[in-house]
Amino acid sequence: MDKQQVKERIEKLKKIINHHRYLYHVLDKPEISDAASDSLKHELKELEEKFPEFITPDSPTQRVGGRALEGFKKVRHSRPMLSLEDIFEEKEFDDWTIRIKKLLGISDFPELFGELKFDGLAISLLYKNGVLLRGATRGNGAVGEDITQNIKTIEAIPLRLEFCRNLAIGKPTWLSDSLVEVRGEAIMTRQAFEEINKAQGEKGGQIYANPRNLTAGSLRQLDPKITASRKIDFHAYGLITDLGQKKHSDEHEILKDLGFKTDAFSKICRSLGEVFELRKKIIAQRPKLKCDIDGIVFSVNDNSLFRKLGAVGKAPRGSVAFKFAAKEATAKVKDIIIQVGRTGVLTPVAILEPVKISGVTVSRATLHNKDEIKRLSLKIGDTVIVSRAGDVIPDIRKTLKELRTGKEKTFKMPNKCPVCAKAVYYDKKGIILRCRNLKCPMRQRAHLKHFASKSAFDIEGLGPKSINLLLDQGLIQDSADIFDLREGDLMPLERFGEKSAQNLVSAIRLKKSVPLSRFIIGLGILHVGEETAEDLALHFGSLEKLARASKEELELIPNIGGVVAESIYNWFCQPYNKKLLNKLQARLKIQSPKLRSQKLRGKTFVLTGTLDSLSREEAKQKIRSLAGRASESISKEIDYLVAGEEPGSKLDKAKKLGVKIINEKEFLELLK
Repeated sequence: MDKQQVKERIEKLKKIINHHRYLYHVLDKPEISDAASDSLKHELKELEEKFPEFITPDSPTQRVGGRALEGFKKVRHSRPMLSLEDIFEEKEFDDWTIRIKKLLGISDFPELFGELKFDGLAISLLYKNGVLLRGATRGNGAVGEDITQNIKTIEAIPLRLEFCRNLAIGKPTWLSDSLVEVRGEAIMTRQAFEEINKAQGEKGGQIYANPRNLTAGSLRQLDPKITASRKIDFHAYGLITDLGQKKHSDEHEILKDLGFKTDAFSKICRSLGEVFELRKKIIAQRPKLKCDIDGIVFSVNDNSLFRKLGAVGKAPRGSVAFKFAAKEATAKVKDIIIQVGRTGVLTPVAILEPVKISGVTVSRATLHNKDEIKRLSLKIGDTVIVSRAGDVIPDIRKTLKELRTGKEKTFKMPNKCPVCAKAVYYDKKGIILRCRNLKCPMRQRAHLKHFASKSAFDIEGLGPKSINLLLDQGLIQDSADIFDLREGDLMPLERFGEKSAQNLVSAIRLKKSVPLSRFIIGLGILHVGEETAEDLALHFGSLEKLARASKEELELIPNIGGVVAESIYNWFCQPYNKKLLNKLQARLKIQSPKLRSQKLRGKTFVLTGTLDSLSREEAKQKIRSLAGRASESISKEIDYLVAGEEPGSKLDKAKKLGVKIINEKEFLELLK
């Protein structure tokens, strides 16, 4: 910017800062967060320092005063470690309680238990006979990593449980031959975090972004001595084992007696007023707390009602995370680019002048689609408020039109793919834009990342950066080329040495024999996920039969409608895909589903609750091995509901619909 432009920018900044100061301090009706306001002031201060001749007495700056890592074993959780639905506004919370009352069939406000949502790493602890047996990370919710040796370095975690007086058993022998599972959050105090960063700075080492990231990294160190040096803390919040608790608040009392630190601010709330009062109290105390928190978790306190509510997706209906306002900052939009995904979707992305939010530097924010750009009235060159919603995803919240200079540029979605220059088209709703070209380099790049990911072929060591490098060096053109790689191809590359090249080639060789369902997932066909892939594999039994299937044949498969059938049929009709299949088949052994018998053909099962003898995934595999189908949702078409311990709301729905309900013993009899 020349001097005149700087002067104009300073004047506009002063005007908007003063405007929002008035809204906040005089009218008590703020439109932007304190963090966003501070970001504007910071920009103004930097400009005035560079051009002191533009400093004026009325300037706001002149005021006086104030995936699992190698080396760790995988652990399957006895019960999924679910994530929570996030809400940010009081009205959203009110709406949630209304839904809860409706689902429970009650008119009174449900008793809730509020506790701090610590910003750390969720941990599961398993004790046998009162002694710590295993500690594991949350992982993907179903499977985590065994980090027991690192867990033992945390002083706040007891290696042996204390006698639990709340059980009123009278003798400390209650722990004999029993397993007790406790869940909680591993955290790092702000003081410990600052001391580590100070020491790192003095020796010229890495400066860490925030306590949460450092905690996660510390617990996944292969050397427990490093973990021990990090002074990690722990707060327990959940007792999975039944030790007589009737309410979630009981669990906190029991956990304290077992020897765990729990949330001192936790409280039972019996009205919306008490909920909002607790939230205000915590917000006021937040700066004084020893560790970072990003909200309050509110749960239906009665455990039987909580179980009755069940879960939707990966979140329990009976709990929500009442988050604090997303941390924000302002930034200029330097450009808007288009990213091309594996199914050809063109997504606009804002390129920002780098800005720090919650200790992390942000330089991009997704704009989703053309409607989002229109909603924001966004132009290239605009100053915007950027937040990390839920402290995770960079998001543009608002465009500050007052700061426009007149030089901003309007952005239009392209009529050709920016990578391959081929035609693009909108979906039926006119919102999602797609590239038609199956050979589009960016589409190929995204497809290869999906192909190697855990949800598909799960090739260890072949992550996005390695795939980008292999493509850039011309070593691979498609997914079939991956299986032709040799150590000598990789060793000259920047990211590879002799050992890492050998490891990757070995990992690739292990995937040369793959189940048909996994192979189908790896193809990346639009609308085809895990369940549909399993259905296709079981129905056709071989890739050849699937590839020859007509749309009508595909629609005959239960749960595959016209849209999905057309997507599958069209994929196998494409000449490029036919060539790719031939290349893959020449390099791979594709395993047909192994059916022990056809005794469950035509039968559909839904699982709810916990089974003693096998995990839910193992149960699904056994159903499929007998030609049956495992579904996630209850309907009249379901043949059996298998009810384990602590079944969810699916049990009630099954009773209403007249679905046959069987227990674990009856289920195992069917599998024989």
